[in-house]
Amino acid sequence: MRMVELIEKKRNGKELTPQEIRFIIQGYVRNEIPDYQIAAWTMAVYFQGMTVKETAELTLAMAESGDQLDLSIPGRIFVDKHSSGGVGDKTTLIVAPMVAACGVPIAKMSGRGLGHTGGTIDKLSAIPGFQVELTEKKFLQQVQTIGLSVIAQTGSVVPADKKLYALRDVTATVDTIPLIASSIMSKKIAAGAQGIVLDVKYGSGAFMATLAEATKLADIMVGIGKNLNREMVAVLSDMSQPLGNAVGNAIEVLEAVDCLQGHGPADLMEVCMELGSWMLVLGKKADSTQDASIMLHEAIRTGKAFDKFLEFVRAQGGNERLVSKKELPLAPIKIAYCADKTGYIQHIDARTIGTLAMHLGAGRETKDSPIDLGSGVYLLKKTGDAIQAGEPVCYLYTSSPEKTPLALEKAAEAITLGDVRPYYQKLVSTVIR
Repeated sequence: MRMVELIEKKRNGKELTPQEIRFIIQGYVRNEIPDYQIAAWTMAVYFQGMTVKETAELTLAMAESGDQLDLSIPGRIFVDKHSSGGVGDKTTLIVAPMVAACGVPIAKMSGRGLGHTGGTIDKLSAIPGFQVELTEKKFLQQVQTIGLSVIAQTGSVVPADKKLYALRDVTATVDTIPLIASSIMSKKIAAGAQGIVLDVKYGSGAFMATLAEATKLADIMVGIGKNLNREMVAVLSDMSQPLGNAVGNAIEVLEAVDCLQGHGPADLMEVCMELGSWMLVLGKKADSTQDASIMLHEAIRTGKAFDKFLEFVRAQGGNERLVSKKELPLAPIKIAYCADKTGYIQHIDARTIGTLAMHLGAGRETKDSPIDLGSGVYLLKKTGDAIQAGEPVCYLYTSSPEKTPLALEKAAEAITLGDVRPYYQKLVSTVIR
């Protein structure tokens, strides 16, 4: 095969064979195909797209470019969850112990945050002593022992995605759905779970701006998984305002503890219950999401979900006492942003709040930027809530006093007040199977 012929074939809108797709991915990982030819091919994909079959073959080729986990244990079905990213999205910290407490094992690799979206690994790193990096052997042993482990993605898993994404980032080919879908799904396939629940976000705080775009992405990812013999569900949820009240790292862990103890914000628990219910259905522990929801509520009521979280923290070296007592250290400077008039919260823009949290120190502008694990935003009010003039809308946490003026400006930009209470809409809009 010659790469130039495959570029031409895709440029002309023709379907590539599985052998041709593997030739491209394997050649790129081995440095046998230069960046400029891969860049031409990704641009051809950008304009011509790929069929579901092509995208599934691309996903599998990328997954096979590095290490793959073997989670095949007789009598046990492993289920994974993936969120397409958002602001205040700490669902893994809540859903994973709930589901594990109900008997479905969770072996999960997660990423760090970049830009206005947070990463699960950064949140777990806010627990003193918590080890986000384990050997594959220890990772699997822990899952077999307690039914739950979450670790950072390693460079040996899906190296093709790392190379391809870096190139797409500098060639204006990031936002093409076949390449987005294969990037996400290749990591899920390599992680070895038999069932996958996708939490696909849309809105200002998400990568996909509209429900239509999110639906298209979800359809393709579900199709990929089914082509590769995985049980699949995609849950589409609104990320127009932050999920829950906390945005940061340590502050989100504290909110996750509240949720596991039965005191979580309604919007966050709505999404967690939907995701967790489908995970129990795919894990063959419940026949319906209604039955699964009862099981999850019972796991919280009895304390089993929170006990599983503490067991998970302890197993990975985290300070269980600080988590149990909700004493994780927050940044020392606490600033109140107050309403300038009486009325209702009309809107809280998720992207702007995420950018605000990043400015305070909670996020990264580049992948190598340091972060302040104790900084962030805590919302005292959400969209639709009544508020009095002078009443705090949110608290801002930072270690850098010089960041205060711009932080308050960002808060004012993110939060809109008005005289009429807006209509509340459910966050979960669609489920695709």
